[in-house]
Amino acid sequence: MYKKIFSPGFSDTDALGHINNTVFPYWFENSRIEIFRIFSRELDLNNWPLILAKITIDFKHQCYYGVEVEVNSYIDKVGNSSFVVLQEVFQKNKLVAVGMSTMVHFDHKKNISIQIPLEIKKQLLIHQK
Repeated sequence: MYKKIFSPGFSDTDALGHINNTVFPYWFENSRIEIFRIFSRELDLNNWPLILAKITIDFKHQCYYGVEVEVNSYIDKVGNSSFVVLQEVFQKNKLVAVGMSTMVHFDHKKNISIQIPLEIKKQLLIHQK
């Protein structure tokens, strides 16, 4: 599991004073950085090996400005060329959102998905929930 803490900013709020639902994908993406490093240690954007194929978010409770959130990231499943990241957002120890992101190991030059190497699969599986 990877853990990352965010401090919701004033600009993250919506008209009702809650954290806007568009902020959660940002938190999720930034919390996947250590998973990205499994594929590209230096996060080399010129040779980026992944694409985001799908993201879903289930909102469980309201999330508020001024209170830190914790995002926990796990590997849910690993396939031949794709894997699913499970992410949970907590505020004051209360689960406020759950995200699932399907990532695909991808060759941008050939424009095709490619098999995840066995060594990388092993590293991903260490982070299963």
